[in-house]
Amino acid sequence: MINLSTVNKVIGTLLFLEAGMMSICMCIALALGETDALAFVMAVIVTIFGGTLFKYLGRKSDNSLGRREAYLLVTLTWIIFSLFGSLPFIISGYITSFTDAYFETISGFTTTGCTVIDDVERLPHGLLFWRTMTQWIGGLGIVFFTIAIIPSLVGGSVKVFAAEATGPMRAKMHPRLSTTAKWLWTVYLVLTVSCAFCYYEAGMGFFDCLNYAMTTTGTGGFATHNGDASFFHNPYIDYTAIVFMFLSGTSFTLLYSTLFKGKFRQFFSNTELKFYVAMILTATAIICGTLIVQNNYEWTDAIRMSLFQVISFMTTTGIFNDNVAQWHHITWVILSLCMFLGSCSGSTGGGFKCIRAVMVLNIMRNEIKRILHPKAVIPVKVNHTTVPYSSQVTLLAFLAAYIGLCAVTYFFMILTGIDTINATTIAISCASNTGPALGLHIGPIMSWSMMPDMLKWLLSGLMLMGRLEVFTVLVLFTASFWKER
Repeated sequence: MINLSTVNKVIGTLLFLEAGMMSICMCIALALGETDALAFVMAVIVTIFGGTLFKYLGRKSDNSLGRREAYLLVTLTWIIFSLFGSLPFIISGYITSFTDAYFETISGFTTTGCTVIDDVERLPHGLLFWRTMTQWIGGLGIVFFTIAIIPSLVGGSVKVFAAEATGPMRAKMHPRLSTTAKWLWTVYLVLTVSCAFCYYEAGMGFFDCLNYAMTTTGTGGFATHNGDASFFHNPYIDYTAIVFMFLSGTSFTLLYSTLFKGKFRQFFSNTELKFYVAMILTATAIICGTLIVQNNYEWTDAIRMSLFQVISFMTTTGIFNDNVAQWHHITWVILSLCMFLGSCSGSTGGGFKCIRAVMVLNIMRNEIKRILHPKAVIPVKVNHTTVPYSSQVTLLAFLAAYIGLCAVTYFFMILTGIDTINATTIAISCASNTGPALGLHIGPIMSWSMMPDMLKWLLSGLMLMGRLEVFTVLVLFTASFWKER
């Protein structure tokens, strides 16, 4: 049977941490004397009560955590965290619908960044910072964040790491998972602080630079202004965002090896990074040329706008410095491909992941060679490491599930009257945790408030499965998962 006591105990502890996160926003609201202060006070109390209840249910825990408990724990954590995280929005009255509040919160934690708020500038500072914080914590993972702070909570279980980490190859930098978690979060913190400093130097205010730095490095995309990055009309801010979005879409293990161990040769020889850079440069060149020819952009603006949007979509950050809906439709195709591919494994970005794309291309190349040489044994290699056959099967199964989920979502959206372009890009956007849609009715810079509640719940589930890479959630719906060992 599933060891629910341990699952309840861990969730209870996590809710106490969430209450602590809310307390930071509560202090901001109290200090500024804004209308959301009472909402955060009540949300903190309710969350502490919920944490106490889960801790009581897990009082007989023996701290053992098997593979099935790890998958159940990770999935439930993201669902329950989003449930309690929606309380400040509901209690404050800035979002009146529970569906909308939950959608906004899970969009934050999964770093998707799609919003149902039509005017974010009307939100008080506490709620704005809470939206940002959900994305920053969700960037590397809620449970992974806890492992770094309280390693004894899950016994440094690698099973939890496997259930929440992104990408098919999950490299550990240290034999102890808690040490790995601390180093990765150190890299994350260094990136965030550096990004905030650069934003400040580029002309942002203190509050804005904190929020934009956290959503940039978390590759989430929530903004404090309706105009997103275009609100500032500042090329220096745009190029700062480009640099830090690019770095945040790179493997944090690779960044750690480069920044703290000086392994620069390993950084520049990494196969996945080469593919990542090649895709960005290729997509930027095509879109840049299109903007110059079709939209009459100056070449300096065309380079900046195209590079910004390509990296924003490739890293699944989803922030904008221009209205992409007014660009030529061929750019939508390129950006949709970038959104689907996503960033590197082990980063805060979502999507299919560049490493998987490299593996698929290698498998296709090998199959072509086998047509000419049927008896040849041709291994699939990535970074001079042979990919086992079991991992290749898992890769193709993931691709099929990923496309299948997008197709099912597209089907239901068409039934509700969403146009084809928006239906396609919304499905890919939620599965890849990017956020924006491409089209004229919902579009890249509009909120998703107009969509029916049924679709919002469907997309909430898709965002969760996209963030946890599909199988962590799907395995819970199999009969064998719930059978006795």
